[in-house]
Amino acid sequence: MFSTAFLDIPPLSRAQGTVSLPGSKSISNRVLLLAALSQGTTVVHDLLDSDDTRVMLRALQQLGCTVEPATITLGQPVRITGLGGVLPSGASAELFMGNAGTAMRPLTAALSVLGGDFKLSGVPRMHERPIGDLVDALRQLGCRIDYLGNEGFPPLHIRQPDFSQLPHSPIQVRGDVSSQFLTSLLMALPLLANTRDITIEVVGELISKPYIHITLELLARFGIAVHNENWQRFTIPAGSRYSSPGEIHVEADASSASYFIALGAIASDSAEGIRILGVGLDSIQGDIRFVEAARAMGAEVEGGPNWLRIRRGAWPLKAIDLDCNHIPDAAMTLAVMALYADGTTTLRNIASWRVKETDRIAAMTKELRKLGADVEEGADYIRITPPASTAAWRAASIHTYDDHRVAMCFSLAAFNPAALPVRIEDPKCVAKTFPDYFEALFSVCETARARIPVICIDGPTASGKGTIAAEVAQALGYHLLDSGALYRLTGLAASRAGLVLDEPHAQQIAVLARELPVRFDAEQRIWLGDEDVTLILRSEESGMNASRVSALPAVRDALVDLQLSFQQLPGLVADGRDMGTVIFPHAPLKVYLSASAACRAERRHKQLISKGIAANISALRADLEARDARDMNRSVAPLKPAQDSMLLDSSELSIEEVAEQVLSWWQERQPFGRD
Repeated sequence: MFSTAFLDIPPLSRAQGTVSLPGSKSISNRVLLLAALSQGTTVVHDLLDSDDTRVMLRALQQLGCTVEPATITLGQPVRITGLGGVLPSGASAELFMGNAGTAMRPLTAALSVLGGDFKLSGVPRMHERPIGDLVDALRQLGCRIDYLGNEGFPPLHIRQPDFSQLPHSPIQVRGDVSSQFLTSLLMALPLLANTRDITIEVVGELISKPYIHITLELLARFGIAVHNENWQRFTIPAGSRYSSPGEIHVEADASSASYFIALGAIASDSAEGIRILGVGLDSIQGDIRFVEAARAMGAEVEGGPNWLRIRRGAWPLKAIDLDCNHIPDAAMTLAVMALYADGTTTLRNIASWRVKETDRIAAMTKELRKLGADVEEGADYIRITPPASTAAWRAASIHTYDDHRVAMCFSLAAFNPAALPVRIEDPKCVAKTFPDYFEALFSVCETARARIPVICIDGPTASGKGTIAAEVAQALGYHLLDSGALYRLTGLAASRAGLVLDEPHAQQIAVLARELPVRFDAEQRIWLGDEDVTLILRSEESGMNASRVSALPAVRDALVDLQLSFQQLPGLVADGRDMGTVIFPHAPLKVYLSASAACRAERRHKQLISKGIAANISALRADLEARDARDMNRSVAPLKPAQDSMLLDSSELSIEEVAEQVLSWWQERQPFGRD
């Protein structure tokens, strides 16, 4: 997951390949709560690992549920031992719900019925998301819920209920604000249906019916057969009792599929297309109907029980006028697809957008306008006309409002015809439902290598270029290349393969070098496959082997190819001695980092001493000066600044100051507006 302040996505051109989606948030949190309310143990497979599910798991653990393991691990099931519909006597807790509506609202209902003393709060935005209609419905039953802040909004104080006057009339709840209110009641009220039917009556139009469908399907899996009368009355029969299904699999998230369905429609014109695994045309999730909307806009979509394949069909895409009540979350993706349409797209019946993680109608309007679109917003609709021409597109820094769906859908703007980059602010907000979204996106996207940004940091030995490169790469979320380590790695790998480091074996070593499974991380560790070889490469033997392989022209050529391969999405920071002059001469930012020999010797001395290695400053300085002379006077790729390098003497600067200066130079080269 990218945890940087922002993520710059360079202009993208094509997409093809396969994406495996994470589990559905809507299904995951419903299953977790239902398992907690049931008697016995439920084994949950393919549970989504996200902010929202972690919030729910923590809350269930606080309530006394046994969760094994305590954290979610990819590919490992989670065992939930339920409460059997009963909390321990005197149960109390303060529960922090973050911005997880799928946890806050159902838990409010369940705890209000179960009884106890609970305080539920969240992030500031959660305290702006309405819950009054749910509270009003629960109070009809005798539940005691107090507002600790503004009337109708969290935080809440839930106290022991009084069911002595349990009404026989239907419990009424509004259906036109959020379907989560009805879902919450449907999951909580089976706890009260011991001796008689309980009926819930929806007041007004029920929005987001597909999400209620998910709830009803899952209730049935846990033994609760709700009678649905035309989506207006729901009856929980007397004698209802939660029972664990034993095992249950979480379907992949159909809402998350929308981004890759759109990706295929916009950018995949190959036979392979974009293949999505984990969700198919027979999904129980309403958002699978996004496929219908994508087809209406021109996408070619085929699928089976657990897969979809999407290719570009009509181009440009076709503008649509659509009632989006059935796909409220996925409809946000249509708003960005509209940028590539042949006219004005209108998305209607989306009033629920205003009470989500942010006011999504307002947010989408503002951010789409940044890109050059003409946008009209209403109380329950948005109308998008794409930029009038290629020249009308603008590079934009997209504010994401701590809203995962804003971040994900606007990533698709990187396919704009003007070939402009897009900045996504606070990319880590995707952790709510799809922590690895951007990694998945980059794995199937293509662009010309020249469009992938590179920052080169060259300089003499011990100038601090490796440390600065790692700092800058971490700040930008870019890949890292320590070019100097590649020769040491090649020598190490060749020796392990039993190859003599001489000319007769040069071609064999070159083949090995091109395929080195090398990786550099933000902590300046060097990995050969799954092995951390950082310390091994610091040995005198590794240095001598590096010198031997560097003298072989075939190996040098192979390592040039390997270095070029590090230029991958979303960008690269490369440090070495010839990054800006030989390997990446067209890099948009080249920095030549220097420091006095005395300063570098002192730094190297402190580094060695900290690792328990004896060292002499005078000897270190003499060695550095000798190496400088050799590097500057070698016939191949001598050490020197590129003509367009930014020169930076770090002798009197801290690591933070140097990194800040490099990042400042980088920002000056970016096209994003400041609005």
